[in-house]
Amino acid sequence: MPRLPSLRPLAFQAAALLLLAFALLFAATARAEEEFLDPTIAFKFSARMADPQTIAVTYEIADKYYMYRERFAFTATGATLGAPQMPAGKVKYDETFQKEVETYRKFITITIPVQAGGTFTLKAVSQGCADAGLCYSPQEASTRLVGGGSGPAMSLPGAAQPVSPAPASELSGIASVLGGGKLLVILPAFVLLGLGLAFTPCVLPMVPILSSIIVGEGAHTKRSRGFILSVAYSLGMAIVYTALGVAAGLVGEGLAATLQNPWVLGAFALLMVVMALSMFGFYNLQLPASLQSRLAGASGRQSSGQLAGVFAMGAISALIVGPCVAAPLAGALVYISQTRDVLVGGAALFAMAVGMSIPLLLVGVSAGSLLPRAGSWMDAVKKFFGVLMLAMALWLVSPVIPPAAQMIGWTALFLGYGFYLLRSTRHFAAMAVGAAFAILGAIQLAGVATGGRDALAPLAHLGVGGPQHGLTFKRIKTVEQLDAALANTGGKTVMLDFYADWCVSCKEMEKLTFVDERVQTKLDNTLLLQVDVTANDEADKAMLKRFTLFGPPAIILFDNKGQEIADSRVIGYQDPAKFLNSLGRLN
Repeated sequence: MPRLPSLRPLAFQAAALLLLAFALLFAATARAEEEFLDPTIAFKFSARMADPQTIAVTYEIADKYYMYRERFAFTATGATLGAPQMPAGKVKYDETFQKEVETYRKFITITIPVQAGGTFTLKAVSQGCADAGLCYSPQEASTRLVGGGSGPAMSLPGAAQPVSPAPASELSGIASVLGGGKLLVILPAFVLLGLGLAFTPCVLPMVPILSSIIVGEGAHTKRSRGFILSVAYSLGMAIVYTALGVAAGLVGEGLAATLQNPWVLGAFALLMVVMALSMFGFYNLQLPASLQSRLAGASGRQSSGQLAGVFAMGAISALIVGPCVAAPLAGALVYISQTRDVLVGGAALFAMAVGMSIPLLLVGVSAGSLLPRAGSWMDAVKKFFGVLMLAMALWLVSPVIPPAAQMIGWTALFLGYGFYLLRSTRHFAAMAVGAAFAILGAIQLAGVATGGRDALAPLAHLGVGGPQHGLTFKRIKTVEQLDAALANTGGKTVMLDFYADWCVSCKEMEKLTFVDERVQTKLDNTLLLQVDVTANDEADKAMLKRFTLFGPPAIILFDNKGQEIADSRVIGYQDPAKFLNSLGRLN
């Protein structure tokens, strides 16, 4: 048996890859900023009502630019303002003013007490400079707000255009953590957020993939070996997830969506099938003996070739299995896109990926105690994970194959494994599992034979096994179609749902939340719009960019005048009770 591989070469390689990726990203950002930015871009202004008596003014400050505390001034027409509340800035000696001044970088949020009984106009004056030596003249921005109630900010004609930075209460907390810029606070917070995401359907499929790799090692897998494999897998996932997230934040598009096409999904599904067949004993997946000898000699008899393969599997899994956008990921991406702070944003994403990896590491370290050692039991376990790999393959290609083909695939998988267990063993527990699989297969077969086309509810069309109807949406495709719908709401509030076939959380909302009677009643007087961004074409990208989104699932709420409701965005899956609370802002 080969000696236990060391983590040190792998850790050095991973760190080098991460540093190289960050260096390239920093270089790209530096090249993009060789010219001075327009002041409306260097210092992006936005304003909204934080509550009926408080204005929240935000300036998003580009990298290598800063703003002066003493140069902020605010006036209002139609309202009375209190003293602005500003956070502490950084004191520096300024060559322009020849004195000590207090400055802000990245972004600043200023809260202003206000007394207003309706619509009023806020005027803001500010001044900032670039590190390269250019100081801009004072800039004025205006926006119209509604006091005495939570209303969205509306820009006046000719005024500086406010930016819409994904106003959702959950995102606000994430943004405040990132805005502090303190890694000692950011890293633990995002590790905890990642741990929470580890139990979502977008991440859980990684567990059987890693488990199958460990089981494939054979009956003598030790805890230390399982842990090392899981570390390699998790590093692959974390580094690629971080690089993809940073790139998405800088480019401003959901790059993961571009990977959700038939060719990529089909290739990864084929890899799952190849691994599954090795679990069934058709062949052993291993490098040629000559190549194994060279690798062993080069690495002191460490299984570096296998660790590299597991690392690559983790990287591919992060791209294919986990593309859904949740609130922590959305918050980090918005932060990167607005501040260009790759270090803080990338560190947050890496910490989140580490949190997501914790269950995977537990799978690896528990391999020595949870996996059976006897030969016959290990064969049964390997076949079970082989079935899981086939299920993963079918699940991956389900967005690009007809619903009937999906149901036929599940029928074959369930019936095949069920009858295998019933015929190959007399153990009561195994026979019970076999009977359960056979019943599931029979239900799928009955469903597809009678016209059912939903693998998650195969008998729903017969009034069995689930609700028949959820919400009925009007599909739109372009920004122009959305604007037309918002301009003619007919006095109704509006809900815009971002959906994609490959988005697991979108389907969770569809199957578990939108079918709830309380949700449907709440939305009786609401215009339901849906944009399908599965294709990820130019129209889809424009729609996502309109709302500073990086992918589904996302829900935007509008009032009966077609204006977005502040602090109302829903990012990620919400169960019926939580979603009803979010819909409370439609009143």
